[in-house]
Amino acid sequence: MSTTNHIDPKSVPEHIAIIMDGNGRWAQSHGQDRLFGHTKGVDAVRETLRAAVDVKVKYLTLYAFSTENWNRPKEEVEGLMNLLVMSLANELDELNENGVRLQAIGNIKGLPEYCQESLREAIDQTKNNTNITLVLALNYSSKWEIREMVKNISSKVQEKTVSIDSIDDELISNELTTKGIPDPELLIRTSGEHRVSNFLLWQIAYTEFYFLDIYWPEFGKKQLNEAIYNYQNRERRFGLVSSQIKGE
Repeated sequence: MSTTNHIDPKSVPEHIAIIMDGNGRWAQSHGQDRLFGHTKGVDAVRETLRAAVDVKVKYLTLYAFSTENWNRPKEEVEGLMNLLVMSLANELDELNENGVRLQAIGNIKGLPEYCQESLREAIDQTKNNTNITLVLALNYSSKWEIREMVKNISSKVQEKTVSIDSIDDELISNELTTKGIPDPELLIRTSGEHRVSNFLLWQIAYTEFYFLDIYWPEFGKKQLNEAIYNYQNRERRFGLVSSQIKGE
């Protein structure tokens, strides 16, 4: 069965987030070094992004590099940074052809300057595109993000520009790096792991999870469509009961 033909275009998730896990393990299972797996992972990103554009997903957030990833071997980290710069340069024309606007979340200032420069250039070159927004989570940690949000709001309370009673969900969301980006309806994780790994902890409060046993380089259009089809066959109640959702 082709899931693409069974996807309801009226209920495609506006925002899908993906934890792209398993590049290194995929490479090792094929007798290659871990960086080879990350390179193949870029191919999976390309195919997944094309598929997301095809079904009219509006936001695609990819967990590309966490703050914990700095603890990996130095050669792997340096290789990832170089791969980021190279990929941004190589993919820029296709991003524009497909109407992809690039954004980034995380502690971007903590990246090497040459990565920041490449990222700024790609964001600027794609800023007017409107088909889909590709959000790269780079040097990202949800605990870091929440901690920075608390600091920012506390400073505003001290400065008396914000009152304690005015602190609500909207104010908090506007102090996160995802400001202006809707919360994801669907979170996908590859590699057989069943955890969220410090990713979008505030934003995924009502997100549907979809876990796959395959490694990220094996992910593509077919898997994305299957995830969307699975999502569309779930009942999202948001604390209500089924009869309320159905209007009974």
